[in-house]
Amino acid sequence: MHKFLLATSALLFAGTTAAAAYPERPIRLIVPLAANGAMDTVARSLAIKLSEGLGQTVVVDNRGGGGGSVGAELVRYAAPDGYTLIMMSASSVIHPLMYKADYDAVRDFAAVTQVTSQPFLVVVNPAVPVKTLSELIAYAKANPNKLNYASAGNGSLIHLTGELFKSVTATEMTHIPYKGIGAAYPDLIGGQVQLSFASIISAMPQVRANRLRALAVTGPKRAKPLPDIPTATETGVKGFAVTQWYGVQVPAKTPQSIIERLNREIHKALDNPGVLARLIDDGAEALPGTPQQFRDHLLAERSKWAGVIKQAKIKGD
Repeated sequence: MHKFLLATSALLFAGTTAAAAYPERPIRLIVPLAANGAMDTVARSLAIKLSEGLGQTVVVDNRGGGGGSVGAELVRYAAPDGYTLIMMSASSVIHPLMYKADYDAVRDFAAVTQVTSQPFLVVVNPAVPVKTLSELIAYAKANPNKLNYASAGNGSLIHLTGELFKSVTATEMTHIPYKGIGAAYPDLIGGQVQLSFASIISAMPQVRANRLRALAVTGPKRAKPLPDIPTATETGVKGFAVTQWYGVQVPAKTPQSIIERLNREIHKALDNPGVLARLIDDGAEALPGTPQQFRDHLLAERSKWAGVIKQAKIKGD
């Protein structure tokens, strides 16, 4: 019995010492998308400040492919030691709901914290005779399936946002998928498609040049770069709140002490004025929380989008 207690104490001491020493070498932050996108930009800003706080280099490693599944599967099977992190988004939750994927965004990872939240902007071609979201809904009801909405591709968050909008407003519109929302702008501006639910950073130049008209933001509050644009809720549309978001996870079974250390350092990084200013310019806001809050958010997002996919009968390509 005495030997057992000594052995147990030694193991506990070793584990505590390892956690206290963390990190002892560089850390990889996997971005499961190509470089130069919005997620990559946020990850690189975060990595710089994390490196300072942790005293070790945090290297951003882009592993695009498979709608984010390549990077997610890599991290799922990584050692749960705090040296491999992943930046996830709403797409990380949606992809396994539509395609065969070797990961579950909740089961196979441990939540560290949400990082950002950024709403979409409801934009229309100026030729559409509406100036408010309420007028758009009335016009869509009077002209069923005559409005086309552009998305970033079948099963993308923008596609599902459009389907949720149709559901809560009892309207009928036609979905036109593109290979990324950037590819849709020529047709949006030209009037071949009439509206979209676009990222603020990509849509703002078109709105400010009067090539597109902004009707509402889809988040729970107004966006700082566009303070005069109301939320969908403010216009009277209930049940339609959508945000793109980014958050950090680690492989399941990562020690809680390491998760808590990462959570603290990410909070500190997101308090940096330079990081905050960059997020605001991109139409986003810092939204860090506890690991449990992020896990609850992931579960809520999965339930929400699973319902939209089922109701709209969306199938993967």
